[in-house]
Amino acid sequence: MPVKTVIIPAGGLGTRLLPATKCTPKEMLPVYDRPVIQFALDEAVAAGATRILLVVGPTKTALQDYLRPDEDLSRHLREKGKHALHEALQSTGVPSGVEVEIVVQPSPRGLGDAVLCCAPYLERTPFGVILPDDVIFGDPCLLQMGRSYSGGHMVAAQAVAPQQVSQYGIFRLTGSAIRGPIRASGMVEKPSVAEAPSRVAAVGRYILDPIVLTRLSMTPPGAGGEVQLTDAIAEDVDTKGLTAYLFDGERFDCGSLDGLLSAAVVRERQLRHGNAIAAAG
Repeated sequence: MPVKTVIIPAGGLGTRLLPATKCTPKEMLPVYDRPVIQFALDEAVAAGATRILLVVGPTKTALQDYLRPDEDLSRHLREKGKHALHEALQSTGVPSGVEVEIVVQPSPRGLGDAVLCCAPYLERTPFGVILPDDVIFGDPCLLQMGRSYSGGHMVAAQAVAPQQVSQYGIFRLTGSAIRGPIRASGMVEKPSVAEAPSRVAAVGRYILDPIVLTRLSMTPPGAGGEVQLTDAIAEDVDTKGLTAYLFDGERFDCGSLDGLLSAAVVRERQLRHGNAIAAAG
């Protein structure tokens, strides 16, 4: 794995999931048995990260509380013989040896701003970014990317239907493949179907050269009045290169009601299938 530090931006307001997110961070909403944030933490660890920068808003204390061990609850579950719940509790957060640092984003000014808030905590080496809204089941996506990363900027990608291209950043491709890395010459943010250079869309996983931090510091607000990470990436395509990575796995947009429900259904099936195998064995 070429990166040991992974940023998980979790400072958004979760407006698509209101009213639930009025008092609960969207990252704490459950995908059947686990909160959304846990899938991002697990993927970062599986990819080899030893340091996670969790970007939160100034009022999102629930995320810090979730990461804090609760010895009283753990002891209560043991005393009551609730061993399965105790094991589930112990599997939350990150394992020992992985450092989690909280970075406060004063206001939700976009993904680019969230990454830039982490600049004082980053070394001048490539780093990863996992957007927790994008829950991906299967071989950890960031790990797949790391196996092929050789420098520059790499962004996870998947083909989308024509009617969906206006919802994504769309790659301008210079190569072709059905999976794995594809060279690209840029991205177009949320184009119309007629203007889209391809149907390959950017998904919330990145491995970034640290030069992007310099670019972000000079990037003005773009679409939606937010600092767009894609704008900063585009500045270095000619010198650093850009790779779209077509990953294996099933992705769910858990920042939406439909995506959260669909992911929960699949998660429940996975657990039921795993329990059936364990019982048979």
